[in-house]
Formats: sequence, structure tokens, C-alpha cells
Amino acid sequence: MNTSVSCRNVGKIWARGTPRAHEALRGVDLEVEDGEFVVLLGPSGCGKSTLLYLVAGLEEATSGEMTSFGEPITDPGPDRSLIFQETSLFPWLSVWQNVTFGLSLGSMSDKDRKQVATEVLTKVGLRAALDKRPHELSGGMRQRVAVARALAMHPKVLLMDEPFAALDVQTRAKMQDFLLDVWRDAKASVLFVTHHIDEAVALADRVVVFTSRPGTIKEIVPIDLPRPRDPFAPAAQELRKHLTAILSEEVDKAFTEQEALA
Repeated sequence: MNTSVSCRNVGKIWARGTPRAHEALRGVDLEVEDGEFVVLLGPSGCGKSTLLYLVAGLEEATSGEMTSFGEPITDPGPDRSLIFQETSLFPWLSVWQNVTFGLSLGSMSDKDRKQVATEVLTKVGLRAALDKRPHELSGGMRQRVAVARALAMHPKVLLMDEPFAALDVQTRAKMQDFLLDVWRDAKASVLFVTHHIDEAVALADRVVVFTSRPGTIKEIVPIDLPRPRDPFAPAAQELRKHLTAILSEEVDKAFTEQEALA
């Protein structure tokens, strides 16, 4: 398989050279294969989201090398789409205009943009919402619009920063199933940040567990279970126990550090 994202000895220091400097990431080595679903799991403040921003090209690594399909990552590119926890939809635009906002920056006509929006909204089950405004949609529907906006750019890598964190338990579970369907159809690689072990077990081909800050990779756990996954299957329960055990020490360290800072 081809490597979609490669990180070699990547580090990031925020506000370097100032009194506020702090090290977010240190010595991260990670390769994501084309079409692979990789979940980043770790305590708060361990640099998971920072790594997404580096891969997206929104921030520059302090040290190390990063490539996407063999090309150095120096800035954002259409091959990589980032989906935030907050959907960040423009309230004054219709759903289809939000979905194709990135395309509107080029020379594509409104007619062609609306055709693209229709195609991707059909994929996420929201074709009927084409002309609605964001405030007319539920939280889960708005998140699907955010996914459709990313898909409209035909990315090879989807970067997702806790996209379902604000949703209730039932909606989150449905969105996880929906995301897996979209992932299979898009054939893109996914880097997905979460704090939830259950979510990691439900989604990932591999779970990358981070230490407390500065974030380093503590362990990479492969999940070779058929999809859709039964969360109550013995193998899934054993994986949750293992992930809980290796994560608990890092969560304790993160809490201790945060108390010291406070």
C-alpha cells in the first residue's frame, strides 16, 4: 500500500523563544497507509489536535519531517481536509453554498457547484437539505454537512478533530456508522482524534495512544475486528481493557501537570 501521511521525528513547540513556550509534541514517528483509518487517543493536552494541524499544513513543525503522498507538507492542500469539533458553517449561506464554499474560491460556476453539492449531500443522506440554512438542521445533520464540505474537495486524507464530541450518545453512535460508510465510499485515509476509548475501538484499524505532554507515541494498537463491530464481543471488551490500562497512567500524569500549572 502507498503511504498517505508520514511523520518522522516530528516535534512542535508552541510560542518557541518566548516565556510562554511549551512543548506539545516530541519525536512522533507515524505512517498512515492509503485508505487506513487511524485513531489518535490520549489525555487532554497531549498534542493530538496539534498533530492534525501539522498534517493539515495549518502549522509548521518545529522539528522532523512530514510528507503527504511523498511530498513535503508546507501548507494546506486540497488532498487534506480538516473537520473540526465545531462545524463552523456560515449561517447566512444555504447548505449547498456551505458545502461548496471552497470551490467558490475558484472559477467553478454556481450551477456546477450546486451539482457537486447535490452529489456529496446525497452521499451523506442530506439531499433534501440542499437549500436549507444551518440553523434549520440538528447537530448531527450539521456535522454531516461538514463532512460533505470536506468530501466536495475530493480529499485523499480526512483529518477529524473530535467531530462527534458535542453529540448525544445515540447520535454519536449513528454518526460513527455513517462515517464508516462514507469512508468506505471515499476510499480516503482518516486521522481521527478522540478521547473516547469506545469510539476508538468502534472505528479504527489502528489506535495510536499518546503520552501526556509532551505528546509522544506510547503504543500503537491494531484492531483486526470485522465491521460492523459488536461492542459487547469479548475481543472488543479486551481491547477496551487494554487501552484503558495503557492510557490511565498518562491521564493521571496530565491531571497532575494541570494541577501544578493551576
